[in-house]
Amino acid sequence: MAKTESTQTEVILLEVDVQNQIYHIRGSNVMIDSDLAVLYAVETKQLKRQVRRNIERFPNDFMFELTNEEHRILRSQFGTLKQGEHSKYLPMVFTEQGIAMLSSVLNSQRAIQVNIRIMRIFNQLRTAIMSETDIRLEIEKIKRSLDNQDKNIELVFQYLDELNDKIKRPPLLPDREMVGYKIGQGKNGK
Repeated sequence: MAKTESTQTEVILLEVDVQNQIYHIRGSNVMIDSDLAVLYAVETKQLKRQVRRNIERFPNDFMFELTNEEHRILRSQFGTLKQGEHSKYLPMVFTEQGIAMLSSVLNSQRAIQVNIRIMRIFNQLRTAIMSETDIRLEIEKIKRSLDNQDKNIELVFQYLDELNDKIKRPPLLPDREMVGYKIGQGKNGK
């Protein structure tokens, strides 16, 4: 029983960790080699070694190395990273397809289980993005509808103005003597 609770807790922590370790670089959602190594319970250099031995499985849209500038920017986002405590080589980053390919080159039961969890998280992320996109499209549709209504209302007022100009009005009454109290006049109207 305790083992099951421990496993469930580990799975929940894994999902939270994975969500916090997905970055958007070069237009793709990616994970960094060192983060993946921790999840797979292997050393980063072992993960990189397996990838290099099977490099034909990792085209550029599956895996790429960060440039110095990208690495510097990424490092600046982490206050805990200290110079010299991490690999001297530029990190590899893996897209969703690259992460799926990792389970075949690492070939362990843990790699398979971790990949299943990561794929589910990527799917949730994609679903959330699609939902957000749908909401944005709906908002844009409403905005366009409101713009059209504004134009239609403006057109109605324009037609009313034109109609008002065309209507024949009755002639004004001839000048009449003003009724009421007149300033500067005495009691007899003089």
